[in-house]
Amino acid sequence: MPQLDTSTWFITIISSMATLFVLFQLKISSQSFPTPPSPKTFSTQKTKNPWELKWTKIYLPLSSPLQ
Repeated sequence: MPQLDTSTWFITIISSMATLFVLFQLKISSQSFPTPPSPKTFSTQKTKNPWELKWTKIYLPLSSPLQ
């Protein structure tokens, strides 16, 4: 029974691995990923009207402290 010639297996395996590596790198690099969301900007609190200030002075102490 003839012996199996294994002298070319090393170069075949190495070249196929290199080819797969290059193909996967090209596939991954062609994808575009979404950009992360921008941080939320907080607006400054508007100044309260005189009746809002009066309301908070009168009714705010009546609220429960456990809220």
